Amino acid sequence: MIMYEKILQDVGLKVTSPRLKILKLLHLRDSHHWSAEAVYQFLLDQDDDVGIATVYRVLTQFEMTGLVERHSFDGDHSVFELSHQDHHDHLVCVECGWVEEFVDPVIEAHQMLVAQKFAYKMTDHRLIIYGVCASCQNAA
Repeated sequence: MIMYEKILQDVGLKVTSPRLKILKLLHLRDSHHWSAEAVYQFLLDQDDDVGIATVYRVLTQFEMTGLVERHSFDGDHSVFELSHQDHHDHLVCVECGWVEEFVDPVIEAHQMLVAQKFAYKMTDHRLIIYGVCASCQNAA
């Protein structure tokens, strides 16, 4: 059983109802990349009384403590996902905005070779592939 209160306390955040609700949502829907607006709408649909400003504030606090990562795949719009120990890359649909996570050992190995070729000590990297997902291709 996940101890959400302990997770918040371990990163130095006070346990509050909005933080618990948002953290639980992110954990229950771990494979999803959430915008602040989507979190807000989901909570509204559940009859939770959490304001949009609170959602933005909590997500920013979670980012600052390392609980979540912020991505801006389209440049203007941020989405959040739980921070993971394991590295992964992303495929982003330019039609519907769906984000798919993947890990490819061949790509990972090649990136290391590229860094070595240019005498870089790689400390981090992000790979985002933009395209059109199968659902959007089938809808066209």
